Amino acid sequence: ECGYCCREEPGYVFLSENDLQNLQKHYSLDRKALIETYCRVVDLGNFKMLSLKENKNNDCIFLNKNGCQVYNARPLQCRSYPFWASLMDDKDSWLEESKNCPGIDQGKLHAAEEIEHWIYLRRRENPIQF
Repeated sequence: ECGYCCREEPGYVFLSENDLQNLQKHYSLDRKALIETYCRVVDLGNFKMLSLKENKNNDCIFLNKNGCQVYNARPLQCRSYPFWASLMDDKDSWLEESKNCPGIDQGKLHAAEEIEHWIYLRRRENPIQF
């Protein structure tokens, strides 16, 4: 919960349909208004994906001095980090990511079932593609 991954460096937070619906409920906005206000389409060559916008300083659009404005409705990609399958495939991947994430191996411990559930959801909830 340090927010380091939410600020200063550019990146993408790709959204699934469930992520969009959660944010719509949080802000009481229709789909079009939410996308126009908080999202951008990222061209990845063969396809395009929906991602959250960033502020000019590369901070997430939902990050402010008090932390995440949408913490309870934050996208799965955010909720599950750093417990992504690609980072947990082997110890080297995990150790490499720890160079970028000061929270790895610190703070609250998460049960294996919780981590497995996040990995399952990430495989099931595909990001929106165009």
